[in-house]
Amino acid sequence: MTALPERDQVMAMVAEAIVAGARQERACEVISLSERTLQRWQNDQAEGACDRRPARIQTPKNKLDELERRRLLAIANSPEFGHLSPSQIVPRLVDQGEYVASESTFYRVLKAENQLKHRGAEKPAKPRYKPRALAATAPGQLFSWDITYCTPSQRSPPAWG
Repeated sequence: MTALPERDQVMAMVAEAIVAGARQERACEVISLSERTLQRWQNDQAEGACDRRPARIQTPKNKLDELERRRLLAIANSPEFGHLSPSQIVPRLVDQGEYVASESTFYRVLKAENQLKHRGAEKPAKPRYKPRALAATAPGQLFSWDITYCTPSQRSPPAWG
């Protein structure tokens, strides 16, 4: 989508190229613009009409109202469900014969209220880091056990014996 100021600038550049002797078809081709689009923009400008693209201002029909949001938050923060994640709350409510909102709506509302943190009574899981790699730069610096399982037929007698 091209913004209105950008459109005016493009139309001015094309007009300038035409005055300099270029054909409109070639000027539009160079800037990867359809001639029909240029003509439509010029007609809109002549009619005084601005951008005719519909702007989506409407809200979804199934959006939760404030009362429903408060009820959802009250359920999510209740002693019964306060320690559970939305993926556990929704099925339990459905088992009780009650549907408040979808799992994704629970997550969205909790995130908007900045309550989408660790919800359990236990400590949150600590982040796990990859252990640092060991590298031997000289002989005798790194020792390890060989825990490879070998069948008896694969075993060889010890080298020292």
